[in-house]
Amino acid sequence: MTAPPVDRSEGDVNHGARRRAWAAAQDEATRALLAEDARWFFHQALSTPCLNALEAAEGAWLTDLSGRRFLDLHGNSVHQLGHGHPRVLQALQQQMQQLAFSPRRYTNRPAVELARRLCEAAPIEQAKLLFAPGGTSAVGMAIKLARLATGRFKTVSMWDAFHGASLDAISLGGEAAFRRGIGPLLPGTEHVPPYEPRDCSFGCGGRCALRCADHVEYVLRKEGDVAAVVVETVRSTDVQVPPPDYYRRLRAACDRHGALLIVDEIPIALGRTGRMFAIEHYGVEPDMIVVGKGLGGGVMPLAALIAHARLDIAGQVSLGHYTHEKNPLACAAGLAVLDVIAEDGLLERSRRLGEQALARLRPACAALPWVAEVRGIGALIGIELQDAGGVAAAERAEALLYRCLAQGLSFKIGQGSVLVLAPPLTVAEADWLQALDLLAAALADEPR
Repeated sequence: MTAPPVDRSEGDVNHGARRRAWAAAQDEATRALLAEDARWFFHQALSTPCLNALEAAEGAWLTDLSGRRFLDLHGNSVHQLGHGHPRVLQALQQQMQQLAFSPRRYTNRPAVELARRLCEAAPIEQAKLLFAPGGTSAVGMAIKLARLATGRFKTVSMWDAFHGASLDAISLGGEAAFRRGIGPLLPGTEHVPPYEPRDCSFGCGGRCALRCADHVEYVLRKEGDVAAVVVETVRSTDVQVPPPDYYRRLRAACDRHGALLIVDEIPIALGRTGRMFAIEHYGVEPDMIVVGKGLGGGVMPLAALIAHARLDIAGQVSLGHYTHEKNPLACAAGLAVLDVIAEDGLLERSRRLGEQALARLRPACAALPWVAEVRGIGALIGIELQDAGGVAAAERAEALLYRCLAQGLSFKIGQGSVLVLAPPLTVAEADWLQALDLLAAALADEPR
């Protein structure tokens, strides 16, 4: 097997001197709340201690306790509709007055209607689904279903992938930051190099020959008993966008060797890439799709495992059995999300936002030796930095983040050195263009 790559954390930002200095510079009320947060929550990487404290979130904007506003191009990937979309809040208020919770042995109209609409929208000829309270749980259901459907237990997934933080999900995932020190992981979770042309493990060089896709077939053939290939359709932590033939080869390899193809679209479905599901860009039908995050409208936790109806073979097993699996509030929020995406033309708007970003950032970065590439798909943009001028890429990325935060712009750092922009699809165009200008100016400046 190919050796795992070096640790390139999925995390938003390093827990370093800049982070501590930023938190220490907040006003007294914020520092007090941060101290209370650190007192009562277990500390963990990428979460606690926190960077700041929020008072409000509306649309594309966050407001902290001191009244400063930040344009949120991060949103933990839940804010396709922005924060607190009025249609989502209205749907929740109405549903709360009628049915706020549904015990598991009962169904309810919002759950059934959302299931129908998602299955009809999914690029799977005949689909059924299960809901879960979060994406990690939905990934777990997918693993169990693949085992039951194939009679096998092995999986093939990618180094550097992120599928959630539970034990089964980090076993599938390939980031050392989540696996280190945990002990034995799920057996049979084989890993292969991802599509990553700038750091190709197979020496393709400037012209990608998709040897990474062919290697998946090699592993399937050698193992002989793999249940599923699990892959992020587009890796949202660094916006790696495989070419069309990548998924055609994976689909064909899975078919030849009796494995299922599971695509994880938890952060990128529902319009982020300009299509309802990112796999639609490839014209390939997967066996399962996992969605989540934005499905709950940025308010309610909700995810779904959507799979081909022929996989409805586990009636004797509880694949999920979650207390809130058909939560009527969460499903009402999900229905509002689908309505807003359709009625407000957010798929087209996602594509337009992405075109504006690439048209502005690529020329602005063309002569900068520390920018390796600007890439994107829909309203998901990645700016990959590289070592230059004696400054490490990760150091420059962190400096850029804090410089932009000081100017009211928040985004994500993925894989240590990729600036990831994921705006709400509802962001005002003037705000978006101003953010691109601000970021372009920051990129052109030397780090301080």
